[in-house]
Amino acid sequence: MDFTTLTIDVLKMLSIAGSYGVGIILLTVIVRALMWPLGLSQQRSMRTMQMLQPKMKAIQERYKSNPQMMQQKMMEFYKEHKFNPMAGCFPLLIQMPIFILLYSTLMSPQFIQMAGDSPFLFIKRLDATLKTSAGVSHDGTLGVSKYDTFMAGKSAKVYFKNDEEPMLNVKIEKPNKAIEVQGELVPGEPADFKISLDSLNLKFSQLDQIEKAEIDVTDIQTKETEKMTFERKDGILVSSIPTKEVKTSFHYDVLLLIALFAVTMMLSQKAMMAMNKNVQQDPAQAQMQKSMNTFMPIMLTFTFVIIPIPAGVLLYLISSNIFQVIQTVIINKQLEAEDAKKAAKVDDVDLANAKKIEEK
Repeated sequence: MDFTTLTIDVLKMLSIAGSYGVGIILLTVIVRALMWPLGLSQQRSMRTMQMLQPKMKAIQERYKSNPQMMQQKMMEFYKEHKFNPMAGCFPLLIQMPIFILLYSTLMSPQFIQMAGDSPFLFIKRLDATLKTSAGVSHDGTLGVSKYDTFMAGKSAKVYFKNDEEPMLNVKIEKPNKAIEVQGELVPGEPADFKISLDSLNLKFSQLDQIEKAEIDVTDIQTKETEKMTFERKDGILVSSIPTKEVKTSFHYDVLLLIALFAVTMMLSQKAMMAMNKNVQQDPAQAQMQKSMNTFMPIMLTFTFVIIPIPAGVLLYLISSNIFQVIQTVIINKQLEAEDAKKAAKVDDVDLANAKKIEEK
């Protein structure tokens, strides 16, 4: 099963009024909502670990000269308190494949070709990165750089010998690998492309009758798409198109998205720290956690400035961070209510077990 295509179909279905930006936000909300129980489990586990931290440290200090005994006592301690130290990691392991799938989908050539030029709010293009070499699509000339790579559309319009009616929407197998450049790509000089007949999802008898095919060719770097007519030459289809050198442009809307990502991530980190404000923590560990919460947003933001990240991916990350803040606040209130209920129950038990003092 092609999970990328499936995810794109879901995005298309969720794109209200044709806005793929809305589709990305809705998909993020749906995925995070489905993982809400895992988020609750993770925060409960983190809260329990923080509360047990002083006792755990005391055990480690007491048996630091006997590692084997320390491990045994720690296991007994976990069992006594019904605590699994790996429980907080499990939700992250579950979320990672989902994040990778969404990330790879939004960066896939299929999504770029289908919805890459879609605007949303102040975002001009969902496929734009901070610095891009953008070309003008469907102008008959391909804007290229020397080391650009190309992909074909998902389908082709195929013409057969002695057949007046072409076959429409013939599927192209592995469109991101179907197109090959013939010779060296030199901006300003015609570019030659070829595609194997085997890339077309047709019967062998039909492949022999192919005369030409119209195929969309997309430059993965510039996101420019041109419709090209490929003529049959022996066992392959070949085509040529004029090229020109493209210039790099800076996208301030993507810079704003990167800044919003940094802000929302810091808010998410602060919400997680606020969850433990009433829990006794080791000062050294608290300081280390505070430093990590400060350093992580800065490091990731700097990474996104260096590594080209499409606007659609940044929109997903921002939506995910905002959802994380809301989820953390709601779950934290739920856990505080649970702790208050447990404390009240303990007080009632102590009161019931208290000895009555008779008057003399």
